[in-house]
Amino acid sequence: MKIAGVRYYGEDFAFHYGSVTVENGLFTRLEPAAEEAPANCPMLWPGLVDIHLHGNSGADFSDGDYDGLVKMARYLASVGVTSFSPASMTLPEATLEKACRTAARLRDEAPDNAAVLRGITMEGPFFNAAKKGAQAAEYLRLPDITLFRRLQKAAGGLIRIACVAPELEGAAEYIRAVTQEGVTVSEAHTAANYDAAAAGFAAGARHVTHLFNAMPPLLHREPGVIGAASERPDVTAELICDGYHIHPSAVRAAFKLFGPERLCLVSDAISATGLGDGACTLGGQAVTVRDGRATLADGTLAGSVATLFGCVRQAVSMGIPLESALRCATANPARVIGAEDVGVIAVGKRADCLLCGADLSLQAVWLAGQKLETPLAL
Repeated sequence: MKIAGVRYYGEDFAFHYGSVTVENGLFTRLEPAAEEAPANCPMLWPGLVDIHLHGNSGADFSDGDYDGLVKMARYLASVGVTSFSPASMTLPEATLEKACRTAARLRDEAPDNAAVLRGITMEGPFFNAAKKGAQAAEYLRLPDITLFRRLQKAAGGLIRIACVAPELEGAAEYIRAVTQEGVTVSEAHTAANYDAAAAGFAAGARHVTHLFNAMPPLLHREPGVIGAASERPDVTAELICDGYHIHPSAVRAAFKLFGPERLCLVSDAISATGLGDGACTLGGQAVTVRDGRATLADGTLAGSVATLFGCVRQAVSMGIPLESALRCATANPARVIGAEDVGVIAVGKRADCLLCGADLSLQAVWLAGQKLETPLAL
């Protein structure tokens, strides 16, 4: 199969006009054209990679329901997310274990027309109650490496990101142990000051969950997690560009602080995604969605109802160059979870890709070179 007459997004994070050949589910040839791309030329993007979402279509990953997880994965494919790492919530161990086993089953069975489950993001339960956000306070606990290992065993090694508040007792030891097992540790839901955050990075943490949210702000005398992370070239950070979680100016500031090579756009989507306004639950707590904004009863933001594709468009509307926004929704998150075969259009990589209009509309989706029949109009 040859996809010709497109501006394809290459592994140099720039667009090139020409054609892309796919064989046996892989990109096998990229041919730049000699002439300039015509006006309003369609684009070929790598499939998007969402490493922080909870659900969609009425299903939540933490429910541990296999059919619900399949529904989630098929919805994701239809909106341009071809690889994902669903996020758990702060819940009882038995509930988390069931979700982990369900994720392993989805990986093993690999249903058709579905995004590929590339990992699990373990968001909680090792958080600071002062910055719990929409996490359930009654299930918060101190870092426990034996609990992590039990869940990792249930998941068949799928946990790729493990979140922790670095100021908690035992956090440094937890970070070192999890890092040594090849898992990315992320500082999250934390009240850490600069020194505590920096100590977490020194122990091995290499990621920050939803930058700006559920953490102290960047202040000139108290730079906190944001300041500590910005100084570490080996630390990546997530941004929820749904139009609610972060002001456009803060998004632009993050790109200046971290650069497009260190940021990951994430949706933080919940089960109500794709269903419109109404009521749902997140981690056992009641959530109301009104005008596209999801909140708990006290007004706390409770994830989003955005798609990652929509977050890319939001980032562009905030002044972020498309090339940079795309990198943050493809190659960067793929690297964080160790998904080396996706996230770029390059020879030898899995042919997950999206045909998009010049107006940033989604027109077609391919999963390993197989065209999805019913992508949603975005």
